[in-house]
Amino acid sequence: MSRSPSLPDRPTLDLDPDMSPSERLAALHEHFSEVQRVNRELQQQLTAAKERQDDLIEQVDKLERQNETLKTSSLYIATAEELLDDGVVIKQHGNNQEVLTEVSPQLRSEIDAGDRVAINDSFTVKQTLESETDARAQAMQIDSSPDVTYDDIGGLESQIREVREAVEEPLLNAEQFREVGIDPPSGVLLHGPPGTGKTMLAKAVANETDATFIKMAGSELVQKFIGEGAKLVRDLFELASEREPAIVFIDEIDAIASKRTESKTSGDAEVQRTMMQLLSEMDGFEDRGEIRIIAATNRFDMLDRAILRPGRFDRLIEVPKPDFEGRERILEIHTREMNLADSVALAEWADETAGFTGAELASLTTEAGMFAIRDGRIEVESEDFADAIEKVEAADGDVGIPVAFY
Repeated sequence: MSRSPSLPDRPTLDLDPDMSPSERLAALHEHFSEVQRVNRELQQQLTAAKERQDDLIEQVDKLERQNETLKTSSLYIATAEELLDDGVVIKQHGNNQEVLTEVSPQLRSEIDAGDRVAINDSFTVKQTLESETDARAQAMQIDSSPDVTYDDIGGLESQIREVREAVEEPLLNAEQFREVGIDPPSGVLLHGPPGTGKTMLAKAVANETDATFIKMAGSELVQKFIGEGAKLVRDLFELASEREPAIVFIDEIDAIASKRTESKTSGDAEVQRTMMQLLSEMDGFEDRGEIRIIAATNRFDMLDRAILRPGRFDRLIEVPKPDFEGRERILEIHTREMNLADSVALAEWADETAGFTGAELASLTTEAGMFAIRDGRIEVESEDFADAIEKVEAADGDVGIPVAFY
């Protein structure tokens, strides 16, 4: 603890009776100067004391607020499931416990079934909470009109045709399906290595159908609290209903649809609950109007058989690494805005890049352009492509280009 500064000594005036008037005047001037000096020191100490007082007042106020917070009981989030004459049935988030509790008449008039509320340890409803619309918007990426077209995708002609038949045609020509007397495929599962164009393919379909594109990673559906993952799945399809025509794209679906095991951990059980909710939503998909579902995975071998059965994913489409013609087409797409020298033969580089994915080829063209810029040129030459491949192979010993979003 800091010690308070000591007060300066009070100046005293001692006049000798034998002093001459001029000596008395000089002594008085000196005494007055000393009094002023002491006064300045006292003023400085007073200012410092006031600042210290303000700091202590602020600290006391902060401690009082913290004390009040500690004394106040915690509130928990719950959902009002049903309104009854003698109370409200609420379900607490985290443990899914349902309780019939009383609520004040004022709050009861503000609560509807499905609303979120805050409850205390005694399950008493303390206040209503805002809807989770904003939280859903943060969790899900929504592109009202993706700018990707089929012309931006190379080497996937057969995959494009199958996806268009399963997703685009039911949205554009629903009457034709009714006349033929068949239901459109319930869903499409795209599987293949990373960077082969699965996400771009889904976006292109959404663009062609002018549908809202709702994208969510399967890992985002794995929630910490019991029941939250399943609720997020319900919100996902509810949001699609609000934005139809819509295409729901679930990336990394293996995060919630992997093969079920005998594990009894709460985490595995929650993942399975989320998957069961997804299966339930997909089973009722025909009644959801102009909504189609596309999913993608890099680990097809890990998926549970229940998610793969007909009626859920009727089309299982493999999206492999591109062949020679596909690589050449992808290079054409990603270099169409580049200033290429006449010596650049894309067929040659398509042959040199066997095993590359579409994303890796896109990164390769960018790297070649960077070599031209580094040399102060505005034209990309064959040597730039050669240097780009050398850089990649030196970095990883193989096709080691970081997989970009493709």
